[in-house]
Amino acid sequence: MTGRPLIGVSTYLETGARWGVWELEAALLPAAYPRLVQRAGGLAALLPPDDPELAAAAVARLDGLVIAGGPDVDPARYGAGRDPRTGPPAEARDTWELSLIRAALDAGTPLLGVCRGMQLLNVALGGTLVQHLDGHAEVVGVFGGHPVKPVPGSLYAGIVPEETTVPTYHHQAVDRIGAGLVPSAHAVDGTVEALELPADRGWVLGVQWHPEMGEDLRVMRALVTAAS
Repeated sequence: MTGRPLIGVSTYLETGARWGVWELEAALLPAAYPRLVQRAGGLAALLPPDDPELAAAAVARLDGLVIAGGPDVDPARYGAGRDPRTGPPAEARDTWELSLIRAALDAGTPLLGVCRGMQLLNVALGGTLVQHLDGHAEVVGVFGGHPVKPVPGSLYAGIVPEETTVPTYHHQAVDRIGAGLVPSAHAVDGTVEALELPADRGWVLGVQWHPEMGEDLRVMRALVTAAS
């Protein structure tokens, strides 16, 4: 036994993934996610979409949970019509990850949402999203970067107290904030870049950017510490 906490990370479900001679349906995740968990001192376990009724049982076996980035959240999940620039729905993933989030909140399991994961956390608590945001994904398929400034006194500010430039790739953002959530970082243009619940609700943080694409371990290390 290593004593490292077990951190579950949600995954994609893709119909036409290719590797070697194969082209098959695959549950997959960019390797940067489990590597970041490992570098931060945790053990990574991948969580492909499953029966939502099993979410609580899955979370019960974990010490911490990461909801990874990925496709746009279906706007029907927050009662909105579809903007033409919104991507196709990922119904199985939306259903599974919303169930995981609610199970983690109910169980008090430390939870980190990354990009889509932060947006889904907001939706799970009754919030809504801006379906298209200019200037935050400059080149298709290429991560950019911009500075984010922490809100003093927040959980995030306790982890990263200074303004930092973070790896970004998103075209959606938080609009109406979900029940109980508070903003804990902003971009220069005012976009909410981090959300969290008060400390009495457990360790719950969402970040709009992609820490797995950078060298700063502090956010993931804080999750791993909370899960230990």
